[in-house]
Formats: sequence, structure tokens, C-alpha cells
Amino acid sequence: MTQLEISKKSEKPAEKPAEQWGNGLEFLFFCISLSVGLGNIWRFPYIAFQNGGGTFVIPYLIALLVIGRPVYYLEISLGQFTGRGVVKAFDMAPLLKGVALGQVLATAASITYYSSIMALTLRFLLASFGSELPWSRCWESWGTDCHDGNAQNSSGKMSPAQLYFEREILHEVPNIDNGLGLPNWQLVACLAVAWLVIGGVLIRGIKSSGKAAYFLGVFPYVVLLILLLRAVTLPGAIDGIIYFFKPQWRELLNPLVWYAAVTQVFFSLAICFGTLITYASYNNFNRNVYNDIVIITTMDSCSSIIAGCITFGILGNLARETDNSDIGSVVKGGAGLAFISYPEAIAKFEYVPRMFAVLFFLMLFVLGIGSTVGMGSCILRVIRDQFGLRSPPIWKLASGLAVLGFSVSIVYMTPGGQFILNLVDFYGVSFTALILAIGELVAVAWIYGVNRFCEDIKFMMGIETGWYWRLCWRFITPGLMTAVLIYMLLDMSALEYKGVGYPTLAHVFGCFLATLGLIQLPGWAIDAIYKKRGQNGSFWQRIRAACKPSDTWGPANVQLDATI
Repeated sequence: MTQLEISKKSEKPAEKPAEQWGNGLEFLFFCISLSVGLGNIWRFPYIAFQNGGGTFVIPYLIALLVIGRPVYYLEISLGQFTGRGVVKAFDMAPLLKGVALGQVLATAASITYYSSIMALTLRFLLASFGSELPWSRCWESWGTDCHDGNAQNSSGKMSPAQLYFEREILHEVPNIDNGLGLPNWQLVACLAVAWLVIGGVLIRGIKSSGKAAYFLGVFPYVVLLILLLRAVTLPGAIDGIIYFFKPQWRELLNPLVWYAAVTQVFFSLAICFGTLITYASYNNFNRNVYNDIVIITTMDSCSSIIAGCITFGILGNLARETDNSDIGSVVKGGAGLAFISYPEAIAKFEYVPRMFAVLFFLMLFVLGIGSTVGMGSCILRVIRDQFGLRSPPIWKLASGLAVLGFSVSIVYMTPGGQFILNLVDFYGVSFTALILAIGELVAVAWIYGVNRFCEDIKFMMGIETGWYWRLCWRFITPGLMTAVLIYMLLDMSALEYKGVGYPTLAHVFGCFLATLGLIQLPGWAIDAIYKKRGQNGSFWQRIRAACKPSDTWGPANVQLDATI
């Protein structure tokens, strides 16, 4: 959009100004708390473990460089330029507006199971206040399945932390062929508290809750560094860390490893879910976010590596204690790996382990707040943009989201809940997010145009966009994601959880989730073309008209932006 076009747009009535961050540091720290969140500390270690440690790290770092950072810059710039939520931001290319709606649905699915992780965190936090850490010793009820740290009689047995998590917290079932079971009332109560906190922060809004950003962004690093120092000093830790960084070169040709790396970048940086566009929409129009992007993406990758070193250092220690030479098989893995490895390390602290347990699980809960509030803000912003001045008050929207989110998330509190989490993560989030991310790059770089988008950035921030960003947005990023998607589809096998398959009905439900997100693409494209039916010309000309920015496209606060 040129300056002349924005000047013409300023002649229209200005919209009601949106909330804004109190200052640039609030935006920076909130983005840090969003990006350096559960995606790094909870999800990264178990995804790396499932995909061979070092075999996963190399594709992850490559994806971070050519996908994560370019898309992060694109979304921050787009949100700041439009000053609106993700759906309104796609007025730049109405033909692909379904990308934004699909991303909102993926975000809605994500926030349900992220809140369940917060509930598990609260459950561990409460257990940490006892006279001893309950996962620090074997229970009689576990029989002979538990090892006591003596390698001579520990072969084939599980650690107290793993047994405590699976049997005392989850009451996990071996499969869901006979149903999910009834929800655990203790976990449901913790889930209710988690959603009360999420709803409360959302009700306060960006301007009021921005002050909490400093704590949300800094506190986790303090705890992580303490855990790192303890983990690397455990016997056998070096073996686990070597496993984390040493790749199996032949596995680098496995498309599923690359697929896992690309989708993990989405979760680590919170890109392609609409949350970054939402946060950036509260920025001052002229803010130069280039340095922010470098800082955030660098801190994000560092936190993932730190989390990986902690987890694999602990796994190396478990392998030595259980006399297991294969670190990849020392535990079964799964989404609950963080609730096995981190507590295991904390239980080995010589001094005040309960205090460190409280600090760690408080940190994990804080990370959950940062992640879920970002997702919730995205959903609420889309609703408020849709209704404009007629939008219900924020407290009603946030309360409604909290009640609905709590109701849906109860399914994860059942004995088969981790099976459902894994199912929703794959079908409803990861798979659809990759396809929608390709659509996002096509919308910005090819339909709206890279050159035009770079002109917008220059008009907004006064800086030129380098060739690296232009090449990534137009060719490298969408090309790599498309290649990974194709190879993944050709090599995809039936989804499993800890080596256990799903019943047919579960796969049908998963396909429904994926279809619900992806059908937004053709659905809204048809709607955009249909709205051009009154124009003279062929069907192809109507498609071209649907590719052009709508009349509402441009900076939201037009009176201010037109005078810059």
C-alpha cells in the first residue's frame, strides 16, 4: 500500500483506536513469554526425543533460520501495519482469507491442551508442598516395576518419577479401545484454576496486564539455568547430552523428522497461529521491530537448546541408573516427558529439593500463562474486530472463552487424555498449521506481493528490506515447507501414541478436525469470488478481483498513519 493510497483512506471515518502496549519493552517481553513458553520447555524435549535427539536438532535449527525467523518478521510487520487481528489482516488477499480462519481454529485447539498442561503443572506444584517429593522414592503399590537407583537390579524398570506421573497423576490406560475413562476430579479442579487465571488475565486486557510481561519473560530463565547446572552434573548426563547433539546422518533423510522440526518451529516461536499478528497490532505504528525479532528468535532457540540439554542430561543419568545403553529407549516418551525428566532432576537436588520443585512448576505454570493468554488474545481480537463498536465487553468474551475452554479441556483429564492430546496436536494443529503456513506465504509474497509488502515496511518503519527476507518469503520458506509436506504425506503412517495405535473412530475424529481447519481455504475463496459476481468479466477476472486488497485493507488508525 502506497502513501497516496493511505492518504485517500484517511478521508474515511476512523475506527475506534485499539488498545496499545504501555511501551516497547512490554511488547518485547510479552513476545518473549509467548515464544519462550510451553512450546520450548514442554514440547521441544519430547519431540526431539521422539525423533532421535541430534537427528532432530539439525533440521530444527535449519527450519528456525529459513522458516521461523522470516515468518516471525512477516507476521510482526503485518500485524503492526494493519493494527487489527489476523482475520482482518488478511483483507490484503480476500481469496485466501480462509488461512486466517483456519489458524484461529488451530489456535483454539491448541489452547485447550495447553491449559491441560497447566493443570498437570498445578497438580505437581501442590504435591511439591508435602513433607517429601512423592516422586523421589518407590511406592509399595508400584510393586517391582520401580527401580531404586541401583543399576544391578534396575534393568527394564521405570523411574519413580515416571511411575508417579503415569499411575498417580494420569492413571493412564494402555490404550483407548474401551474408551477414555472418567475425568480425575483433582485434575479437573486444577484445570478450573488454570482457566480462572487465563480468563482473569484476558479480562484485564493488554494495557493492564502488560506490566506482568517483565516477570513472565525473565523468571523462567532463572529457574532453567538452575536446572541446567544441576542436570549437567548428574552421573551419565554427558552421555545424554551427546545423544542430544550427535545426529544419525541417515535419519536426516527421513521426511517425518523434517516435518516434526518445521512444526516444532511453529510452536516454539508461536508463528502461523495468529497470535503474533494480534500482539503486533497493539504496537505503535512506527516502532522498528527488527531488533526485537532478532532478540526474540535468538532467545527462543537458546531456551529450546537449554531445555533439551536438561532433559537429555537427565535421560543420560536414568540410562546409567537402569544399566541401559540405549538412551532412546530409557523412557517411553510422549507428551508427558517433561513431567518425568524435570521432576527426576529436581528429586536429586541435595539441598531444598522441594523449594526447587515449587519454583520449577511455578515457572512452568507462568510459561503456560504466557502461551495461553497469547492464544486467547488472538481469538478475542478476531471476535472484537468482527463486531467492531458493537462488540460485547471484554469481560463477557473472556468469561465465555474460559467456560467453553474449560468444558472442552476436561477430556484431557481422563485416563486416556494423553492419547487425545496427541491426536488433537497432530490432526487439529500441526498438520493443518503447516498447510495454512504455506497459504500465508502465498497470500503475502505472491498475491499481495513481496515488493508491495516491503514498501509497506519501509513506509511504516523507515527501513529497507534485505534480499535475505525477500528470498525467504517468496521462494525458500514456502518451497521448503511444501517439500516437507509432500514427502511427509508420501511417507506418513498411522498415528500412534507410545507405540500404541488408535481405534478407527479416533482417526475419523482426527480427520474431522483437520478437515474443519483446511476447508476454510476453499470455503472462503469461493465466498470471495462469489462476492465479485456483480462485476463484468469472466470467472478468471473475478478470481483476479478477489486477489486484490479489499477497501478495508490498510492501517487501522488511518488519521494518525496518513500524517506520518
